[in-house]
Amino acid sequence: MFSSNFALLLDSTWITIYLVFCSSFLSIILGTILGLCLYLTAPGRAWANRVLNPVLGFVVNFGRSIPFIILMVALIPFTRFIVGTSIGNNAAIVPLTIAAIPFFARIAESAFKQVGADLLEAGKALGLTPWQTVWKVVLPEAKQVLLEGATLTIVTLIGYSAIVGAVGGGGLG
Repeated sequence: MFSSNFALLLDSTWITIYLVFCSSFLSIILGTILGLCLYLTAPGRAWANRVLNPVLGFVVNFGRSIPFIILMVALIPFTRFIVGTSIGNNAAIVPLTIAAIPFFARIAESAFKQVGADLLEAGKALGLTPWQTVWKVVLPEAKQVLLEGATLTIVTLIGYSAIVGAVGGGGLG
């Protein structure tokens, strides 16, 4: 009895690790890009955009405010379009990723905002282009906060992975 339950627990643990790894990998990459867009289009930044920044901010805030179970059910047609099915482990990755992208995007934007204006000015004085400033100043300086945010995102995804059983996802949930 114990060995059969242990095998089931071990299998479910590996499924949870798979779900969390795939969704965290995708959401951290896409969330960083979205957070960078929020940062760069803010007033006073390199590509300030009075139209795009509020739209992106609204999308991120709206995405963060939807309860995960509701988001998961609302994304069933989109999940079916992307994966070909709305149940199973691969299908569970889609709502997990989409739920975590705005979460990490706000963390990334906050990390980028913490980069000191003096460092940005130093990059400008050295003749760096805006993209070089992002790659050589902003991202390296925000790295520590981004790693802490990634940890927080992974922990949140572990919690969300327990809910994906509602749409037929596997794992410990």
